[in-house]
Amino acid sequence: MKKFLQDLGSCTAIIGAQWGDEGKGKVTDILGEHFDVIARACGGANAGHTIVVNGKKHVFRLLPAGCLHEGKPVILGSGMVIHLPTLLEEIATLKAAGIDLLGRLWISGAAHILFDFHKDIDAVLEERRGKKSIGTTKKGIGPAYMDKANRNGIRIERLGEDLSEDLREKVTSVKEMFGVTVNIEAELAALKEAQILMPRIVKSLPEMLRDLMLSGKRIVIEGAQATLLDLDHGTYPFVTSSSTTAAGALQGLGLPPRALTSCIGIAKAYCTRVGAGDFLTEETGETGERLRKRGGEYGSVTGRPRRTGWLHLPDLIRSSFINGFTAINLTKLDVLDAEKEIPVGVGVDTKGNAMMKKLAGWETSTCGITDYAKLPANARLYIEFIEKSIGVPIRLIGTGQGREEMIVR
Repeated sequence: MKKFLQDLGSCTAIIGAQWGDEGKGKVTDILGEHFDVIARACGGANAGHTIVVNGKKHVFRLLPAGCLHEGKPVILGSGMVIHLPTLLEEIATLKAAGIDLLGRLWISGAAHILFDFHKDIDAVLEERRGKKSIGTTKKGIGPAYMDKANRNGIRIERLGEDLSEDLREKVTSVKEMFGVTVNIEAELAALKEAQILMPRIVKSLPEMLRDLMLSGKRIVIEGAQATLLDLDHGTYPFVTSSSTTAAGALQGLGLPPRALTSCIGIAKAYCTRVGAGDFLTEETGETGERLRKRGGEYGSVTGRPRRTGWLHLPDLIRSSFINGFTAINLTKLDVLDAEKEIPVGVGVDTKGNAMMKKLAGWETSTCGITDYAKLPANARLYIEFIEKSIGVPIRLIGTGQGREEMIVR
């Protein structure tokens, strides 16, 4: 672990290489112990990060998973859209578990507030799409970013102001365009409750981060969603509404490109997807259900069953290039323990179908193994085949849900 940590340098980003749900939270939690500052840059409460510590499960939607480590500053970046009641709920849940976060939480004043009416708009838009529905989580993410791009959103820096007039201005347009009623009183009540966050608001996050880095602090950035859901580079239109790449993480925090010293790509040993859109290596029958059950593939935010299938190496190659991955964390290797053979997508034919290569399975448990040499031979061959194909070293391998169930190479 010591050599791996040294290789990461002073600022590392943890970025999903597939369609999300790869297990970014676990490695953020592990690295959070060794870094000084934990940050999240983009997205909203449509993210779901699950950490298991001493058998207890913690689920985060807005907070980065590394916040479990006491004494570490936690930063929510400018690129985020924040539903304040959800944030307060997460803070309260942590406090009930004996973790007092509020005094070390910092929120960019340039982040945008996501209101309940954004959620209602999200549901209306999804319904209007009909057969072309995207499969949104209906957490209001898209509509909140619509307001941001339209330059009529409300930012966190205005939390202490009287925003009743701003909300009244929303009433007519939201009703006319989407048939949604804005409950002004409820929204104002939520804002008033959230005023306990005002001392935690940072006027200029780039200046704060510059000072932290100049003082020698190491920063770990937890990405939300994943590269194939990126608004620019993902499988459009079946994407999220923010920049989910390493470049998006830097933009969302106000860090310069040269600040990033390493970037860890997170990929499952197979693949999953939530919502609509292409999934060339998807398994829809008995095999897909087996992967779903073994991997516990149900959305941590929505509870929806995830679509399951196999790795598609061209996607990992693409993600590796876009983000400049310096290392890969391959997660959930143990989910494949019972497979006699493991197909891997290696290309696309002229008809647009995935070309598959079948590798031998290992049919023995890898759960909890922490020494690479103790993995079954076929498991090592599988890992090394992926590594060679994408040209990025697989330095971390997840062999179970627990924080300690990780191989470091």
